[in-house]
Amino acid sequence: MEETLELGGNIQLAGFGEIDRNSMIIVKKMVGNYARKFQDHCEAFEGLKITLKNVHKSEDHPGRFELHSKLLDKGKPYATEATDNNLFVTLDNTLKKLESSIAR
Repeated sequence: MEETLELGGNIQLAGFGEIDRNSMIIVKKMVGNYARKFQDHCEAFEGLKITLKNVHKSEDHPGRFELHSKLLDKGKPYATEATDNNLFVTLDNTLKKLESSIAR
């Protein structure tokens, strides 16, 4: 069962259990900054869930990070995903996609 970390009550991070402490500090900071932007752009920001999957992982390859993000704004769901070798690039890409989809 995947572990879910709650930030501020309406933000959930799932699958981040194997991420090291220092990387988690950066992840939380990035998510917090985007969450503030979402609250400014949304009619009624209800929540954000980000799910991490480490794909194509093997002994000789660290794998790729796949992130699925889902935002609820006044009952309307917005979902994005991104995949990259760098966790922070992947997180930024998926959250940028969410930001652009709610800004329309």
